[in-house]
Amino acid sequence: MPTYLTRRVTFAAAHRYRIAEWSDEQNTATFGLCARANYHGHSYVCDVTVAGDVDPRTGFVADLGLLDRVLQHEVRERFDHANINLDIPEFADGRLVPTGENLARYIAEHVQRALGDAARVTRVTVAEDSTLSATYEPG
Repeated sequence: MPTYLTRRVTFAAAHRYRIAEWSDEQNTATFGLCARANYHGHSYVCDVTVAGDVDPRTGFVADLGLLDRVLQHEVRERFDHANINLDIPEFADGRLVPTGENLARYIAEHVQRALGDAARVTRVTVAEDSTLSATYEPG
């Protein structure tokens, strides 16, 4: 029977929503203030949930030290104090719009790749603030 373990990591980052092929007017009509050219920032809260069987010897679902190292590298070092649009190539103009939905999926995929078979990522929730979050659950 799988058991779930969730670890929270935080980061502060700036972004803006923009589709490169669209005019400034169309971006503003679609994304509102989030399309402003000067970007805006959030203190993000990211919850990463992994699942697996509890190791009868350690009592862990996953090696917490490994999970923490992966989250440090794949989330904090990558996103903290970054401009997501400018510093993360996958979110550059013409690529992914840095919405909470896209961030959650991106983080889930990168954390899973780094964990390999050590644990299975089942959910990533990225919150921009206390009123808005997006959750991705890998299929």
